[in-house]
Amino acid sequence: MSLFRSLVPAIAGIIVLAASCSKADTLVENFSSDPSQNGWRWFGETNLFQWNSTNEDLSVIWNSSLPNSYFYHPLGNILARDDDFSMQFDIRLDDIGPADSFEFSFQMGIGFLNIDQATQPSFLRGTGFNATNLAELAYFRADNFGDPATVYPTLIDKDGGFNYNPGGTDSTNYVLTLGDWYRLKLSYYSSSNTMVMQLTNLSNPGSARVVQPIGNTFSSLPFTDLRVNAFSVNSYNDAGQYPGFEGSILAHGAVDNFIIVLPPPPVRDISGAFSNADWRVQFVSRTNWLYTLERTTNLQAWAGVVEKVSGTGTNLLLTDTNASAAEVFYRVRAERP
Repeated sequence: MSLFRSLVPAIAGIIVLAASCSKADTLVENFSSDPSQNGWRWFGETNLFQWNSTNEDLSVIWNSSLPNSYFYHPLGNILARDDDFSMQFDIRLDDIGPADSFEFSFQMGIGFLNIDQATQPSFLRGTGFNATNLAELAYFRADNFGDPATVYPTLIDKDGGFNYNPGGTDSTNYVLTLGDWYRLKLSYYSSSNTMVMQLTNLSNPGSARVVQPIGNTFSSLPFTDLRVNAFSVNSYNDAGQYPGFEGSILAHGAVDNFIIVLPPPPVRDISGAFSNADWRVQFVSRTNWLYTLERTTNLQAWAGVVEKVSGTGTNLLLTDTNASAAEVFYRVRAERP
């Protein structure tokens, strides 16, 4: 179950309102200023991600011999299978090779994840079954065993089922030329449950290519659902791989110009007022969300006064018909079922 808590819409009859977008939200980061001041966070080996104020980009080391590490931005939303979303970023690799004695290829990743799960010790990207809730671009280096370099759009659902592009008419085998800047875009379309990748070498603008979409028809397992809440640059640890086929990666490079397009938040255009002795809150809801009106007197212990109303995609009205005479605070809680 995933939660999104909205604003506090009322304080003892004084209406407190806040603006929220009615259209898709867009997160843009060009690293012209310190990203820590723009909501970005670090987890794990924080020295793997360094803001370069001179070049106005983010220097990155992907080192699979180190613990899982992330440079990430919380979305303030929860993306699921029924949402449309996309990401775009620029990337440059300066060098790439194995990180340790594991000489097979291993992935570096950039994309959407569930940061609450990805930061747990049990989250292992390389085992094939210990990672859930990912929508990312994974790049594998070429190795000495005949495995080519590949750029894979990858979906891992909430149950650990892998959905990835297996090649086909436009193979995912592709070498990122060292020193060149590339622009990669990944778009997920909920109407068809497919994800499409576009890749362009910015040093050769005519090189744009679209990798065929991934979806249920290309999956080894049915795509159940998704719960992601952060965008992240990921340096994964290579522990737990199948013996004899362990891979690793050590790469240095930079990323820049993030454009993350998200669906609107589940609570929008909120307003509240008393109607006689009842407190009423109204907002634009979304389908596939459940809403609870909660009340507190101390901002610590919250109690539901209207429980789990399904969103309609239009205006939703929640009413406390037993409003307290004491000073109280209200909030709307939105949940993914």
